[in-house]
Amino acid sequence: MSSSVRAPGRVKEITSLANPIIKDIRLLEKKRYRDETGLFLAEGMKLVIDAIESGWAIRTLIYAKAGKGSDTVEALAVRCLAHGADVLIVSEKVLGAIARRDNPQMVMGVFEQRWTAPAAIRPGGNDTWIALDRVRDPGNLGTIIRTADAAGAKGVILVGQTTDPFATETARATMGSVFAMPLCRMSEADFITFAKSWPGMVAGTHLKGAVDYRKPDYASDPVLLVMGNEQAGMTAELADACTQLIKIPQAGRADSLNLAIATGVALFEIRRHALTFDGDDA
Repeated sequence: MSSSVRAPGRVKEITSLANPIIKDIRLLEKKRYRDETGLFLAEGMKLVIDAIESGWAIRTLIYAKAGKGSDTVEALAVRCLAHGADVLIVSEKVLGAIARRDNPQMVMGVFEQRWTAPAAIRPGGNDTWIALDRVRDPGNLGTIIRTADAAGAKGVILVGQTTDPFATETARATMGSVFAMPLCRMSEADFITFAKSWPGMVAGTHLKGAVDYRKPDYASDPVLLVMGNEQAGMTAELADACTQLIKIPQAGRADSLNLAIATGVALFEIRRHALTFDGDDA
């Protein structure tokens, strides 16, 4: 988030899809435009509030005319104006066009993207990071980011050409965790170099895993959990970069687990020693 003080934002009422501001916002559905601008769209009151409370920079708040008179919506608008964001009060038609679906959320926000530089990752203690090799499905990525947040992981590294964590569908699937979970991106070559200097276990799930995923000692040092692509699995080069290959045993006819499920199963086992349950002390 920029540390410079921005002038208070402006309030505008817009009813036309031809308005240039609306045209620019609608372009954020395209990854190329998100990459060029460094912006993205978050849909829903919860996501917008989560982002602001986590210190993310908001550029524009958009809400439906039906929200006028709502204490919650108007308080959020005042807050955004104070942060220098513009507030757009739009018709239902305009809101639906931005969201590209019927019955959209009443509130949306345009935010600045935030990425963590590889050099800023300094693992220690029982830290856990997750690396995803060419993850393709927005729902999978969003669910993994949400699961990583719930398990207390430190962040998610996207390796190679992956789906965009700032796509609206992905951000929605995180249920707000995209604003709490540091995200980093690396090429496969850069990640392999990074993994070689990792000060603990680099554990990769693999069909040829050497051990049951429940057997290794994950409590001693930082863990880097590497998960392969949904269809092709992990590349041979990434598998070679792992210090421990693990496998999740299965009993049924299914030959594999969904990527998000497999990541959650492995992650919660890795984090078992660090997670407490209030009832344990009863």
